[in-house]
Amino acid sequence: MSEIFFQQFYLNCLAHASYLIAEGGEAAVVDPQRDVEQYIEAAAWLGARIRYVIETHLHADFVSGHQELAARTGATIVIGEKAAAEFPHKAVRDGSVLPLGSIELRALETPGHTPESVCWLVVDNGRPRRVLTGDTLFVGDVGRPDLAGARGFTTGFTTEQMAGMLYDSLHTKLLKLPDDVEIWPAHGAGSACGRNISKETSSTIGVQRRINYALQPMERDAFVSMMTAGLAAPPRYFPRDAEINRRGARSLSEVEAPPQVDRAAARKLARRGATLLDVREPADFLAGHAKGAVNVGLGGQFASWCGTLLSMDEPIVLIAADENKAVDAVVRLARVGMENVVGWTLASRRASAKIPQISARALADAPQPVLDVRRRGEFESGHIPGATNVPLDELPQRLDEVPRNGALAVVCAGGYRSSMACSLLARAGVTNLTNVTGGTAAWVQAGLPTEA
Repeated sequence: MSEIFFQQFYLNCLAHASYLIAEGGEAAVVDPQRDVEQYIEAAAWLGARIRYVIETHLHADFVSGHQELAARTGATIVIGEKAAAEFPHKAVRDGSVLPLGSIELRALETPGHTPESVCWLVVDNGRPRRVLTGDTLFVGDVGRPDLAGARGFTTGFTTEQMAGMLYDSLHTKLLKLPDDVEIWPAHGAGSACGRNISKETSSTIGVQRRINYALQPMERDAFVSMMTAGLAAPPRYFPRDAEINRRGARSLSEVEAPPQVDRAAARKLARRGATLLDVREPADFLAGHAKGAVNVGLGGQFASWCGTLLSMDEPIVLIAADENKAVDAVVRLARVGMENVVGWTLASRRASAKIPQISARALADAPQPVLDVRRRGEFESGHIPGATNVPLDELPQRLDEVPRNGALAVVCAGGYRSSMACSLLARAGVTNLTNVTGGTAAWVQAGLPTEA
């Protein structure tokens, strides 16, 4: 068996996994994030030349660094022929083989999540050892089939047709592999590309055959019905990112760092239509912030939520605790194609706008209307009695459903999403808001009742 170097690079902010495979002085990078320095450094440490940059499909949830990585290393970009990619590339189909040292990378066309999806087998001495499944098969889940109609170009397939293709790909390709073949997907828990992705970032075909709900024995029509029922709308930045990836993104070094501006200039930009984006953690934001600012804390899935809640075209002024946090925010926004930051300013400790917090116990002792902004499935599995559910990703379009008179307690699982929701509601003119400290987790821990 060959000495194969295999490394997963996991980016928590986007729940995104990318990979470097090396053997015999040659390397391949699979599904790279936009900032590509880590792959170049890893290959240099190994003494390997990056020969291929492989995309399992046109990603919709992040901007890939395939074009920059290829330009800097001389590698060939490899993608399924159905992608209609506009950058220089090697188009592959089912059975295509890429030699890598003494091993092979073998393509399995697996349409369903997208029409051009390709999984890649790592074959050593004629035997498949691993399969990089992209967004076709996750740990505990499979890829959502509704993105074809939300792409930056026309695919001609309905969600039901894509779900049928996904069933075929799973049952005629992936589930035909031996049980001991390891699976390495492109995403983990929290990604909007699936509905029930587990926290684990790798597994085996055999384990998934037993525990993955979508791989249990069922007829094709039943699978299609299951996979197309109750799908939340994809985040609104997805079509833009898919199109950027089809064309190829510019180098991250071309994204200019925004200038620091004082608070007066920030307010002036806001009056002209810029979004004030406060990237501090929820407790700091709630304790005092600029009026009208939206809070998305850097400590969570920052980039995904910004792409979901904010416009990719309107200018953004960052509010941060220091310059390092602002620079970090700029890079992370660029990872989802948001290059519209026009300035940043220091957060003020004397900011006048505040949103009070309430503990779970205090809410139980003095009940008030509750808005739960968790995803629908989370809400249905158990929530504070009498709570109303408007998922955070739907909130900007459903603000008119939120009562504007009287007290309103906003809750999520732990406090990260509820702070975002509070900021959006306050900007829309909703008053008398309180944020539930610790979210529904604190409610359950306090032994308080829930209903489902």
